[in-house]
Amino acid sequence: MESESKNEATLMGRNLSEMPCFRQTFLYSITSGLGSGLANFMLTSRVQRSVQVGLAVYTCMTLGYWSYCRYNFSQQKFNMGQLQVAMQKQALFEGTEVEKKIKG
Repeated sequence: MESESKNEATLMGRNLSEMPCFRQTFLYSITSGLGSGLANFMLTSRVQRSVQVGLAVYTCMTLGYWSYCRYNFSQQKFNMGQLQVAMQKQALFEGTEVEKKIKG
């Protein structure tokens, strides 16, 4: 028997690679935090302050983009649910008098 063991990161029992928005959020926030910290260092040459700026931008970007992405994900999921119900009703009413009344 062959057992493949993958190194999957989990948080509170959930696989992080399967969480919507997780990868994008952390890629964007790490990049922007690193870039802003580096830019601050290049302009001011203050190491401690640059680290603080980078960490602050990373934190704000993580919270902001995560909220934005999850809101859009929830909205799309809700709309897909409504579309699925409408398609089921369409299939149910196809060829009946109810369909003729709906189409007007």
